[in-house]
Amino acid sequence: MTFKTPRKLTLKDVAENLNVSTATISNAFNRPDQLSASLRDKILSECESMGYFGPNAAARSLRTGRTGIVGIVLSDRLSYSVSDPVANQFIKGMADVLDAHEYNMLLLSSNPLEQDAQHRMQASMVDGFIVYGHKPQQCHNAPWLMPNKHVITVDGFIDGCTSVNIGNYHGAKTVATHALLHKPDKIAILGLSLLNTDRVCRMQSDELLDEAASISVQRLHGYFDALSEKGYGVSPDNIWNVPTNSHKQGYQAAREALMTIDRPQLLLCMSDRIAIAAVQAALKMGLRVPEDLQVVGFDGIPEGANLHPSITTIHQQSEEKGRIAAELFLGLREAKDVVLETELTIRESCPLVVQTTLG
Repeated sequence: MTFKTPRKLTLKDVAENLNVSTATISNAFNRPDQLSASLRDKILSECESMGYFGPNAAARSLRTGRTGIVGIVLSDRLSYSVSDPVANQFIKGMADVLDAHEYNMLLLSSNPLEQDAQHRMQASMVDGFIVYGHKPQQCHNAPWLMPNKHVITVDGFIDGCTSVNIGNYHGAKTVATHALLHKPDKIAILGLSLLNTDRVCRMQSDELLDEAASISVQRLHGYFDALSEKGYGVSPDNIWNVPTNSHKQGYQAAREALMTIDRPQLLLCMSDRIAIAAVQAALKMGLRVPEDLQVVGFDGIPEGANLHPSITTIHQQSEEKGRIAAELFLGLREAKDVVLETELTIRESCPLVVQTTLG
């Protein structure tokens, strides 16, 4: 004996059974504002009892040329990105806007190991991309670099695409200028993704990534100019490259810097995560913060305010970046580049005045 698979109900079948037009059924699922609440509730209830759960999304996509999905391209692996507090705030900002407009997100990684065929398939599923932290050295022939997709880039630049960035150079210069009020004898910089390597290491100037493509290099130039204006200089062997914004690698870089013979009195850290790790490394080594060592960060994440000593930092508007990127993608604001301002937040790790105690 053979069994026939029941035929799937179509929009026309349901409309005939309920004695209404196909447009009424479609509106009940897709445009509820076109029907009275009582009529919509009645139609949805009867559809559910019949086993019909709405027009086919794939077929609707073929008709309209839109999927209602935006691909969110993250510069690092997904497991890392969703745990990074700055990326997390950015994603929340986007979600607030996209949810309000019934748009969905598809999280993608730009990691080179996850490209090619998989990315080509994913590109067919989305209406365009919001690319966060674009790293040119990782991406070759990626679908978000092709001219046929709508693309917004955040914390980076792609030719021909509208971008959302913050004042990285100005923020770095501002926090460094503040830190130099303490007149440290020696300074070290704990940079973030300055070099195209996965190693924690000291910087080689000829390996530095392209300034236009790297927000970290923009921050580095902000530090350099603040130092130069105050008569300071930092040699490459006092600049550490931290490949990822992780506590483990930040801690390693801080320990290496603080174990040098001529120990620094100031650490300029390119993220709050690195700054938090640096403070913890210093305390573990018996140093006092800020009496023996001042530390500044960048980002303004909540953890930096909750630590003791709390982190002096540059606050950036991470959630606002996400909201603006989503609004640009949906066409809710004029398509032009946006640069958000940053704000210096002075806390315990580098206060205006260091109180010393006699011992």
